[in-house]
Amino acid sequence: MTSIFTKIINKEIPGRIIWEDSICIAMVDIRPLNRGHVLVVPREEVDKWHELDTESISHLMTIAHMVAKAQQLIFKPARIGLMIAGFEVPHTHIHCVPIEDMSHLDFTQAEMGDPEDLDEVADLLRDKLNENV
Repeated sequence: MTSIFTKIINKEIPGRIIWEDSICIAMVDIRPLNRGHVLVVPREEVDKWHELDTESISHLMTIAHMVAKAQQLIFKPARIGLMIAGFEVPHTHIHCVPIEDMSHLDFTQAEMGDPEDLDEVADLLRDKLNENV
């Protein structure tokens, strides 16, 4: 079964994509753990991250690094948390989350984001990433 991420990648359903290339996309999470939460997702639909080839993993981490720099500049958090859990959607994805403390990495606290704010966050991040390309 096709994952929701693949449907977003294939433009079958909308997503707030802030970066895309031939290997992956980065998009704003609709259920953010904290404002600015982004997912970095490979185009290849692979459930477990360790089943991806090392070149793909390296590229995902490079994009996560770029996203984290943009998040830090825009949101000015204490840290950018990075997590690969994979229980919500069976398609590898890296969570990049601006955090002030460990509680901002608690998935039980995730709630649907305000669509207008998610759009604003996407615009801010997309603009910052485009400045650095």
